[in-house]
Amino acid sequence: MTTQINAAGALLAILTAHPALPTPLVEVRELWQPDGPPEWGLRIALHSSLSDFERWRAALGIDTADIDHRASPSRELTWLIVTARLYGVPVELIGFHDTNEPDEPGR
Repeated sequence: MTTQINAAGALLAILTAHPALPTPLVEVRELWQPDGPPEWGLRIALHSSLSDFERWRAALGIDTADIDHRASPSRELTWLIVTARLYGVPVELIGFHDTNEPDEPGR
């Protein structure tokens, strides 16, 4: 449980520093690391729009060069994903986009 406390502390720090950001789905979970074993961190997922993903990315200071674009086999669902180390833990930021929906629903 001690390792989860670090991730929870990072979540508190991020939400305190950026209270005006769009509300995401947040998970405290183990994240696979490319150069090592899984580590407890945060998954921050945004399902509403890619502009919300961009607002989070910019606020957290994550480099755009590190973003990976992925798609489902049917290409109906695409997502942007990036992992960075923030407040001492890995943070995975994901922005989903349904290609059958407008880019900015309701906006």
